[in-house]
Amino acid sequence: MLDEAAFLSEVRAFLDVQLTPDLREAGRNTIGVHSDMAACRLWQRRLHARGWIAPTWPRAYGGAEWGARQRYLFDRECVANDAPVLFAGGIRSLGPLLIESATEAQKARYLPAILTGEDMWCQGFSEPGAGTDLAAVATRARRQGEQYVVNGTKIWTTGAHLSNRMFALVRTCDRGKRQEGLTFLLIDMDSPGLTVKPILGLAGDHECNQIFFDDVAVPVENRVGAENDGWSVAKRLMQLARSNNTPSALVRRSLKRAREALVLSGASVEPSLRHRLSALDIELSAYEQLELASLPSGRVGGENVCLPSMLKLTGTELHQRVVELAAEISGPYGAGALAAIGVNGIELDRGARAMAKHFAVRAATIYSGASEMQRNVIAKQLLS
Repeated sequence: MLDEAAFLSEVRAFLDVQLTPDLREAGRNTIGVHSDMAACRLWQRRLHARGWIAPTWPRAYGGAEWGARQRYLFDRECVANDAPVLFAGGIRSLGPLLIESATEAQKARYLPAILTGEDMWCQGFSEPGAGTDLAAVATRARRQGEQYVVNGTKIWTTGAHLSNRMFALVRTCDRGKRQEGLTFLLIDMDSPGLTVKPILGLAGDHECNQIFFDDVAVPVENRVGAENDGWSVAKRLMQLARSNNTPSALVRRSLKRAREALVLSGASVEPSLRHRLSALDIELSAYEQLELASLPSGRVGGENVCLPSMLKLTGTELHQRVVELAAEISGPYGAGALAAIGVNGIELDRGARAMAKHFAVRAATIYSGASEMQRNVIAKQLLS
């Protein structure tokens, strides 16, 4: 049984020493899906050295093997201390997928580098004609001997400019149902013929990209699962991603910023905003309990179709309401652009960041499957 007092004492002692002022500042200033990359790498190295970088992974693969309660307590302390938000798609979704589905050679090659941060992974799923309808993927991989030759494009690829590897869904067959002709590949970002072009966000930030493949060679040994069975691999990865891409701790960070802005606004703030903040705090507490009850081992089981969509839908829509409130609290200072930060005073800095965060989180109810699709998944499961 977990000794919560002892565990919290251990966590707080670690954070007191390892969360230096520069890392705390990076955590406070986070706008997008991760903090400043230099801070991410440093924080990942420190967590890895402590053995806490992969809370839900089995110990046999370098994880901490925490349950939901331990993970919740740790995340709560990280939020309270403004720890950086990691660029951690490899840790949250690809790593667990590889543990379940990869060959022993693939596990030995990729898992240690995910833990250390040597490998940073981006996701190559969406295309100009294949977003929520992922079965419409058209990027083609043609097998030639012991390699695939990939041609096509991916879009909205978060962090591709920061990553050295990509996991991607590509088409290898046109026969049968569309889902039956897809294959899951692991691709090196420095491969000849692969080009990354930036897509700027609403706030002028660079988080997403478009990727072009021009005869990119990928070894067959980089395939996860069988050829033409990539749909089942991708479905499992999306279950893992949806269950944790907007954890309650991430929403708690934004609520903390909104509360701080409300306090600094003083008596001038519209009273209804205080009521809305309290209501959102109650909703977030309920969401935290949903996570604790639903993910006892820290991640969703493969047989549960409905739960990942419930968590993703609830988390992203709640997050949007929280950052929208923070932008409203900023009032006219929310009109400031990111370029004004550090130039025109603390009020404008705070407002510009709040509005940028509001813009950044608009995409949350689209990526990993739009809210409408999540509702369809839930309805289908409940009515079956």
